[in-house]
Amino acid sequence: MAKKNRHKDLGLSDEKVLEMYETMLLARRIDERMWLLNRAGKIPFVISCQGQEAAQVGAAFALETEKDYALPYYRDLGVVLTFGMTPKDLMLSAFAKAEDPNSGGRQMPGHFGQKENRIVTGSSPVTTQVPHAVGIALAGKMEKKDLVTFVTFGEGSSNQGDFHEGANFAGVHKLPVIFMCENNKYAISVPIEKQLACEKVSDRAIGYGMPGITVDGNNPLEVYQAVKEAADRGRRGEGPTLVETVSYRLTPHSSDDDDRSYRSPDEVAEAKTKDSIITFGAYLKEAGVMDDAKEKEINDRIMSLVNEATEYAENAPYAEAEHALKYVYAE
Repeated sequence: MAKKNRHKDLGLSDEKVLEMYETMLLARRIDERMWLLNRAGKIPFVISCQGQEAAQVGAAFALETEKDYALPYYRDLGVVLTFGMTPKDLMLSAFAKAEDPNSGGRQMPGHFGQKENRIVTGSSPVTTQVPHAVGIALAGKMEKKDLVTFVTFGEGSSNQGDFHEGANFAGVHKLPVIFMCENNKYAISVPIEKQLACEKVSDRAIGYGMPGITVDGNNPLEVYQAVKEAADRGRRGEGPTLVETVSYRLTPHSSDDDDRSYRSPDEVAEAKTKDSIITFGAYLKEAGVMDDAKEKEINDRIMSLVNEATEYAENAPYAEAEHALKYVYAE
């Protein structure tokens, strides 16, 4: 992990790094619960954050959630929880209930959107959120607002035209955008070496006139530092940054995927030894911020939140069938 008091060097208090750990663990426990609910036939679909929580939470904690905009991709439980979504919000979405804040039960899970927390709705085609983030940054610059936009995507979708067009426009106009690629090594079943001819996704940054940096996506402090520096650059008017976080997707691509057809159980087991929930927990213990008792207290508290959210969402009403006709034509 990191040196003993790395968080202090970054200006993070003991309370703040504990909060980061709690948010990472909350994302993990919600995700694990969703898999159980899916396998029990209670919810239709899960697309997982497991293995990427450190990158998501480390990045989101480096932003000013009261004024910055987040344009997350479908795995970003850690980002949306930091920006203000609740376990109940996420469970309502999984169960497709009327109160689902993202879409009123219309969309698949992972299409996050919540106006009050500046989480901008994602679309089903991958990477369409990138030009949107660039547009919001342009509007912010025109209105002289102190904001940055933060947009995430997988390394597979960094090959889409939307990424290249968005990055080019942001570079030309020096817009305050943080492009964060969560490289989890697989675009569904396609490994990284069959997706990119260059060594790193961040190598692409130079072509768009912005700095590119690759960091350990299992270390939330390293991600925090990279995103904090990118946000500071953006606020100073120095333009966009491409940050690549390298981790590993611990689950299949989604609940409809069988990953045994394209990667070995040994490979996944090896990746689990670097799981950020374990390594960051160990760092906090070594730094004297957390002990076994505190760890248990946090986990127990999180499990009761997850249980409460599950029960609430499972019993919440579905939307009326007639609601399917709303928001299609002007009324």
